[in-house]
Amino acid sequence: MRHTVQMSPNGGQFTVIDGQTIHAAALNHDIAWPNRCRIGACGTCLCKILQGDVSYQIEPMLTERERSEGWALACLAIPQSDIVLTFEE
Repeated sequence: MRHTVQMSPNGGQFTVIDGQTIHAAALNHDIAWPNRCRIGACGTCLCKILQGDVSYQIEPMLTERERSEGWALACLAIPQSDIVLTFEE
C-alpha cells in the first residue's frame, strides 16, 4: 500500500510505501529534509501533521503536548493514511 505525503504550504508531495518512514521516503525522492540522528533523539526532523495518521515502531521522544498538537518525528513516523504536513508552527 502507498500513501501520499503533501507538504504545506509549498504543495510538494511524494509517496511512501507500506512500512516506510516519512523521512526515508522523502530522501528516496531527493527531497531535502532536515535530519541528524535518524533515530528520533535529536528532533531535527520534527514536522506537524495537519491531516492523516502515523504510527511508530519505536516510540518517539515527544511530549504529550507535542503529540496532542500533531507534531511527529519524520524519521520514525510511518503513515497510516495520506498525510498533509508542515514544518511551520
